[in-house]
Amino acid sequence: MGTFTSPMRISSIDGGRSADVEATVDTGAYYCAVPSRLLRGLGIEPEHKTRMRLADGQIVDVELGPAYIAVEGKRAPMLVSFGEEGAPILLGSYALQGLRLLVDPEGERLIPNEEILLY
Repeated sequence: MGTFTSPMRISSIDGGRSADVEATVDTGAYYCAVPSRLLRGLGIEPEHKTRMRLADGQIVDVELGPAYIAVEGKRAPMLVSFGEEGAPILLGSYALQGLRLLVDPEGERLIPNEEILLY
């Protein structure tokens, strides 16, 4: 699948500060990844660390913290990954699922997930 970008708003949990960014939609990434400086500038602080494997196989320690992510008019709280400066901002699969969005790779767009509730 090719990559494409989508507008995304990231906000502090208290709603006090937010930033509109252009994120690369990356279903191979689990968390949203945002440069650490941007997150801290919004008052978003890491709450814990975890080990993750990068696409090249390297294992790294990553800080995670809570934020609101908004895409396509949908907004939800998520854990976000504190990325390195200069690294691309990523919209990962955790956020896509939480926002109930699917990827249309041919149209290079996000579409609503028409969920079915089974009783």
